[in-house]
Parts: sequence; C-alpha cells; structure tokens
Amino acid sequence: MQRAEAARQALLTSHPESEVAVLKLDVGSIRSVLHAAQEVKLRYNRLDYLYLNAGIMPNPQLDIKAFFKGLFSSNVISMFATGEGILTQKDKTTSDGLQEVFVTNLFGHYLLVRELEPLLCQPEKTSQVIWTSSSNAHRSAFSLEDLQHLRGTEPYSSSKYASDLLSVALNRKHNQQGMYSSVICPGLVMTNLTYGILPSFFWTLIMPIMWLIRVFTNTFTLTPYNGAEALFWLFMQKPESLDALVKYHSLTSGLGNNYTQPHKMDIDEDMSEALYKKLQDLEDEVRQRLN
Repeated sequence: MQRAEAARQALLTSHPESEVAVLKLDVGSIRSVLHAAQEVKLRYNRLDYLYLNAGIMPNPQLDIKAFFKGLFSSNVISMFATGEGILTQKDKTTSDGLQEVFVTNLFGHYLLVRELEPLLCQPEKTSQVIWTSSSNAHRSAFSLEDLQHLRGTEPYSSSKYASDLLSVALNRKHNQQGMYSSVICPGLVMTNLTYGILPSFFWTLIMPIMWLIRVFTNTFTLTPYNGAEALFWLFMQKPESLDALVKYHSLTSGLGNNYTQPHKMDIDEDMSEALYKKLQDLEDEVRQRLN
C-alpha cells in the first residue's frame, strides 16, 4: 500500500485535476477478491477499463543444461523471448485450497470479472477487460484435465495460456452486452519477476548480450515502459474493432521505437468454452465453501 500511495501521489503531481483512488486487492485470496469487488461496486456505477496485470512465477528454476544448449543454437532468441523448455516453477497450495499460481494469475482475475459484470456490462456503453499474458503462454503446458497444473512443472505457462483461452470465452459471452476482452504480451521485460530467474551477477554478465540481441528481434522490450506499449495502444482503440483471437504484442525496434502488433493466438474456441465451464463449476464450489 505504501508503494501504491507513492504511485498515487506521483500521478496527482503530473495530473492534479485527476482523481486517483487506491484499493488493496490480493487476487491470490478469494475473500480479498470478493471484498475488493464489493468495495468497487459501492464506489462506482460503471467501469470503462479493467486491466488484469497481476502475476507471479514463484521459485523459478532454470534448466542450466538446456539453457547453455540453447545459448549456442539457432533457437537462442526464441529461448530468451519465451523461456520455453528452460523454465520450471514450484507451486504451493493457498489457504483456499487452490494452487497459488492458478488462483493468482487466472482464477482470482476470473472471479473479479464475474463480480464486476454489472459495472462492465451496461446498455449503450462499451468496456474493455485487458489481460497481461506472456510469450511463455504455451499450449503444451496447459491441460483441461489438470486445470490447476498439479501434475506439471510449468504452472506460469499454463496459467497464461488459460488467460488467453478465457479472454476468447469472455468475448463470446459478453460482446453483445458491451464488454470486450483483449490479451497483450509485454515482450521480454526486465522486472523483479524476471530477475528472480537467475542470480543477479549472471544478469550483469548477460545484459550486454540482451541489448545486442534486441538489434535482431523486436520482442526484447526490456524496460517496463516499453512493455506497457500494447496496454496503452489498446486504450486508444474502439473495443468493437479489435480481434478477439489475436494477442497484441508490445514490440521495440533495435533503434528503441515502440509499437504494437497483433499475432494470431494458438487457440481452440471449443477449448475456451470448456475452460469457462470448468471455471464456473469451480466458482460454485468455492462460493459454497465460503458460505
């Protein structure tokens, strides 16, 4: 909350006419989501944008052998950009009895949207729900039969692919009510999440390589400012003009110019419907337990 208040004060300094409110919300806690959603409904009668940006990658483990093998292969850029084949995580169970990555990266957001539907779905108004996904969202890591990724080692990848699926399902269900959902990929951004993958001295060694690689690929956005490009770009678009089946990528050229580009997602629409149904069933189960 201290950091949030500092951000609020910074915004008010640059935009003194604005109203900036802070609300504490932990999407990893079902009770926190329900409480925060209730508070939002008490404060406002409409929402125009909902940015779903929270995400965790706990205890990331790097497959050193696979990393060095990829480092000296033609696949090096893709390996850095997506982490496919080299990143695993150790998940844990929350007090709600759910897998931490699943509930934080996906289910908590889903429940928040469900709670805020009255503010997002209103006649003669359009609203946008915008998900921060990842280039690490791989179909191979996701299974409808193991929604919470209990039997796998890539819960982050699974949860991000699930958010891609869920966005598609939300559009099919709510576009006629004025709510539109989109997915962005920030590119490879250096944040606390990224820095947790390797020891700090290792990042110091390879950062010059990262900047050099950016000359050859536009996915190395590297800074949070660059990674937010697609989030800002979507804010400027008419929601009904967007393609529900693409992911909007923040990209940065070798010269440092930022732009947004759509890429078709590897999505099965029937799978997205099946995921939505499973999330509804889990929602019913969780609400019954809380009651």
